[in-house]
Amino acid sequence: MTPTLTLVVYMAVLTWLTVMGSSLIRVKGWTWPGLQLAAGNRDNLPAMDPLAGRAERTARNTLENFLLFAVLALVAHSAGISDPLVVQGATWFFWARVAYVPVYYAGIPWVRTGVWLVGIVGLGMMMVPLLPH
Repeated sequence: MTPTLTLVVYMAVLTWLTVMGSSLIRVKGWTWPGLQLAAGNRDNLPAMDPLAGRAERTARNTLENFLLFAVLALVAHSAGISDPLVVQGATWFFWARVAYVPVYYAGIPWVRTGVWLVGIVGLGMMMVPLLPH
């Protein structure tokens, strides 16, 4: 498997973890009442506290960005484009997303935006070799 495809798999795991984390934080799934709520139909979810809101936004943003990342990585792979810029951009994107989760959970606004921007630059790096010249 190529390094870029390996990062797609790792990114899928990170995305899954953010979605699960958001869900568990929202219902406080580490408590018995929260576990019961998580196992139920979730018809009457509690209001989100600030951490739960940040966790949900983190999960949604990670899912949205994973879609773009996966498309670029899979197009590069299927087109046989092995430009080092694709791998470098994928690496930047992945590590920026790893940093993004705890920074957003902690509620550090400017740092969060900076880390997000590094990930977007990584996507741009991946895109450059894929565009017609």
